[in-house]
Amino acid sequence: MAAENSKQFWKRNAKLPGSIQPVYGAQHPPLDPRLTKNFIKERSKVNAVPLKNKKASSFHEFARNTSDAWDIGDDEEEDFSPPSFQTLNSKVALATAAQVLENHSKLRVKPERSQSTTSDIPANYVIKSSSDAQLSRNSSDSCLRNALHKQQSLPIRPIIPLVARISDQNASGAPPMTVREKTRLEKFRQLLSSHNTDLDELRKCSWPGVPREVRPVTWRLLSGYLPANTERRKLTLQRKREEYFGFIEQYYDSRNEEHHQDTYRQIHIDIPRTNPLIPLFQQPLVQEIFERILFIWAIRHPASGYVQGINDLVTPFFVVFLSEHVEEDVENFDVTNLSQDVLRSIEADSFWCMSKLLDGIQDNYTFAQPGIQKKVKALEELVSRIDEQVHNHFRRYEVEYLQFAFRWMNNLLMRELPLRCTIRLWDTYQSEPEGFSHFHLYVCAAFLIKWRKEILDEEDFQGLLMLLQNLPTIHWGNEEIGLLLAEAYRLKYMFADAPNHYRR
Repeated sequence: MAAENSKQFWKRNAKLPGSIQPVYGAQHPPLDPRLTKNFIKERSKVNAVPLKNKKASSFHEFARNTSDAWDIGDDEEEDFSPPSFQTLNSKVALATAAQVLENHSKLRVKPERSQSTTSDIPANYVIKSSSDAQLSRNSSDSCLRNALHKQQSLPIRPIIPLVARISDQNASGAPPMTVREKTRLEKFRQLLSSHNTDLDELRKCSWPGVPREVRPVTWRLLSGYLPANTERRKLTLQRKREEYFGFIEQYYDSRNEEHHQDTYRQIHIDIPRTNPLIPLFQQPLVQEIFERILFIWAIRHPASGYVQGINDLVTPFFVVFLSEHVEEDVENFDVTNLSQDVLRSIEADSFWCMSKLLDGIQDNYTFAQPGIQKKVKALEELVSRIDEQVHNHFRRYEVEYLQFAFRWMNNLLMRELPLRCTIRLWDTYQSEPEGFSHFHLYVCAAFLIKWRKEILDEEDFQGLLMLLQNLPTIHWGNEEIGLLLAEAYRLKYMFADAPNHYRR
């Protein structure tokens, strides 16, 4: 019984990071902070639990508490509507109703002003994010406009299409290709078509982003999967794809064996939760491909095996290699329209490129995940030098870096950013020496400091943790990622070769 209680501990503690709760990253719809923020703080005060009791006494305890896996048997029996959520929803409903009545009375008292105000708002207007709401507060008619925003945005939830949008352009739409972009694309094509591609020059050109048209072959080259010599590429691809499907024939049937049951079962649980808002990844055929890729990788790397989070790392490669055969946006594409040979090549290439990536960060996934522990500690030291005020703010409210940065390191920020942003980010990671390990640290530091104002505005443990797990990146695109990478490069230039400034 004690073991069962321990196993289910995270389910009963909705405030713990990673437990079942309405806390999501950029791949999931976030909570509306305008309605829930005050009530969450109020509920945290009512259910008074000493903050020190929340702090994990060890890494293993924290890892157990933040695991988002559950038993298959529990899925059918567990009620995912705990009383605390029902209370929260009823309070939000009452508050919303009261606000609507208040706004209605204002409309009746001042009909002329309300008419002129609403006429300024397009019929199809929907609020995009909490930052839009903040901007609207500064206008002369902010009270009424905010009320209209709430009524329009909450039922419609317009963010879902933007989450699912995989296009690597900004959310405002894809502009026509400029002369500069055409020149860059032509340079890429010249590099890729030369007899021996200059990989150093290719990395230099790829750092600010790779054009969509040449991204698949560029990623294969930068990951070390494809040789620089053009004459060897076709034979290499053929050999490696045959080798992968040889692994399938040799090992995949062993998923039914007892000693592989836990691995296969965990993969089977995680895959449906990979990018759940993108229809592409909910197709049975795509999920079968992911199962094979992850299972073969796990049994060929017994030192780590499969660890939650690795499933996310397949998706950028799969989308990029799929886009080579699909002209339209891929998020709604039906993969059954592709030939078997094309699907096999996408699957094999995704496996090998993911394997190359994981070769450089495998200590993130071995026992006790020492790579992640070191990176989180390095992030803490770096932030203490970059912005001591933010660092001391965390210490004051007893927020441990491991409680939010574990996911940043384990998933390479994929849970914090839309998939289109991850693809753009990986253009640079594959161009940087040790991009997924060393440079990622500086990207995380820049990402954290970007939200310093919002962090310093929060003045309790619960508010800080909710903020750090719901950072508003849902509308990010190339421009925001470019600025983030520029700041990360600046930090790397300042601190990477300056150990006396880096350490305490």
